[in-house]
Amino acid sequence: MHHIHPSLVHGVQNVKPSNLKDANQDAAAEGLSSAVDYSHPDKNNGDVQQGIHGHSHLGALADSKWYKELVPKLESLASKHHVGNFVALRGTNETFFESMPIYARLGMHLLFYGHEQVKLLEGNSRIEELLKEQSIKEGKIYDSPESVKNIPSFIKTYGISLDELAEPDISKYKNFNEFFSRKMKPDARPVANADDPRGFCSAADCRLVVYPTVDLAQKFWIKGDEFSVPALLAAQPDPESPLCQSLSGGALAIFRLAPSDYHRFHSPIDAEVVAIGEPIPGQYYTVNPQAVNEPKMDVFSRNKRQVLILRHTLTGKEVAFIAIGALLVGSIGWTVQPGQQVKRGDELGFFAYGGSTCIAIFPPGLMAFDEDLVKNSEGRGVPAPALHGNGPIETYVKVGMSLGRMPEGA
Repeated sequence: MHHIHPSLVHGVQNVKPSNLKDANQDAAAEGLSSAVDYSHPDKNNGDVQQGIHGHSHLGALADSKWYKELVPKLESLASKHHVGNFVALRGTNETFFESMPIYARLGMHLLFYGHEQVKLLEGNSRIEELLKEQSIKEGKIYDSPESVKNIPSFIKTYGISLDELAEPDISKYKNFNEFFSRKMKPDARPVANADDPRGFCSAADCRLVVYPTVDLAQKFWIKGDEFSVPALLAAQPDPESPLCQSLSGGALAIFRLAPSDYHRFHSPIDAEVVAIGEPIPGQYYTVNPQAVNEPKMDVFSRNKRQVLILRHTLTGKEVAFIAIGALLVGSIGWTVQPGQQVKRGDELGFFAYGGSTCIAIFPPGLMAFDEDLVKNSEGRGVPAPALHGNGPIETYVKVGMSLGRMPEGA
């Protein structure tokens, strides 16, 4: 069971910043900067909800001009629009509500204020530089030794269990980011159907959507009209390249990690690590579903990211695994190297602070996703609350849980 702290559950559906046309975009920019500043324990007294993890109340920040300008307008929409996302809890007919913390809400506002996202993508460098600047600043704050003071509040806010950690003694962590990229005990994430060589498993503790083809992913989930396999891979921009050709028409799994999640990612297949591409520079947009679902806004192929290629042991086919940064994500780290053999569930790498996403692209015919995951991703599975709109919904899964299986005869 995934535990959501009671203070995080409030509101209803789809707080589009375009509903706040009278709110000042400069107030959102100031707000993001202030919230990041208040993530430092010298200012928040170790309470993460006094900074970027705040929701309705931000303590000392409540007296600031931007708070008075913007936050009441966000909160005034609570009776009509939610400020988060409903997620299906796998193995049940239940959903839980994942609230969107203040930094993500401000990031959304900066992107979509007054339907200005097209202008943004045409080169509004001021906003792009702000998101990058604040993301780098947050990484430095959480790398500082003083940031350990934030760990107890973070654990309490997100209901994080220490029992499954390789190092449950929080006094042993040197800074917040070290705790954020914490390791699990070896048996904390068992691999489902480990003896079945045709099986695949979840790569992360995450909110997951899966689609048998990229076209279906674009129909149900990724609304940005620029999304494509070559654009996502970037280092292989030629649509005629062997890698792009081999993945064309393939299956797609999108693993979205929220701040509360374990932030190491693992191999979904038995494979050899073929290559790790150079970091692909990009933006620091939020990867919240409300941004991913926005037309004309492809955050995945615009954000900073890095591509790892895995060669499936059983078939020799190549799978692309993309780690994508996001708003306030400090860095992407790899713990494998080319030539290394990995089993399903073996660690590949980790994210430093922030919500982030991994995408796996499987060549056609290699992957048949589990039916419950497909149904939820297409809006035919666990019924979402009426406020959600009864459309596609993410499924909460953990590392090692079954993702699917290679079809017979493949």
